[in-house]
Amino acid sequence: MKAKVLLSLILLCGGLAAPSARADDAAPAAPAAPAACELPSYLLTSESQLPKVADAIKGGKPLEILVIGSRSTTIPASEDASYPARMQANLKDKLPPSEVVHVSVEIQSKKTAEEAAASFVKLMEAKRPTLVIWQTGTVDAIRAIDPDDFRGAVTEGVSALQNAGADVVLMNLQYSPRTETMISVPPYLDNMRVVAQEHDIPLFDRFAIMRQWNDQGQFDLFSPSRGPELAKQVHDCLGRALAQFVIDAAHLGPAQQQN
Repeated sequence: MKAKVLLSLILLCGGLAAPSARADDAAPAAPAAPAACELPSYLLTSESQLPKVADAIKGGKPLEILVIGSRSTTIPASEDASYPARMQANLKDKLPPSEVVHVSVEIQSKKTAEEAAASFVKLMEAKRPTLVIWQTGTVDAIRAIDPDDFRGAVTEGVSALQNAGADVVLMNLQYSPRTETMISVPPYLDNMRVVAQEHDIPLFDRFAIMRQWNDQGQFDLFSPSRGPELAKQVHDCLGRALAQFVIDAAHLGPAQQQN
């Protein structure tokens, strides 16, 4: 059963894991957001801030973003269509032309939060990002890791990232109407929200965002015939949402954005 759940989640956003890679700096500029990407403002709002991101942009320094994720972070053979690459393209489109934006991806395939967090000290020494977006929770939910242990692991991971000098955004599980009935998701969503509040860091609610798109009929995430084009569309919308989320959480004024 758990293997079927994992396979279903993998297929939702494009399938197999790809090796760690830097999102293509030459990704095409983002066109106007399609209607399918529309979201209510509360899903892209956070009371927590990203001060290091703001300082980098205001100071004209490169914005280095590291996405720590899993197989659902990538689209095989279409890395320029994955959400990290689309986020990079959208940030470049929204920020002044002089601002250098680099997004790199570190895949932690099939690892629980505890297993992933164990590598963070060395990873941060090697990457030294301004911002880390940590996508986690799916493997813990599939393995039915004790929710309290999960919360402790996420807390330790966030502390390691912050102690290394980075801003942090937590990203929770992806939404799938098929797998929602197979695994208990709420305890992991709730504990990630608690950790984000305790550390005063933004939580990008990917689960609620994708459920919104599905419930509103913008994407059919239930269909068993999902193909690569759907994955690309969902990733594009996630990348757009993340870019706007980061800009808003950094509280950038008009002077730091393109008009």
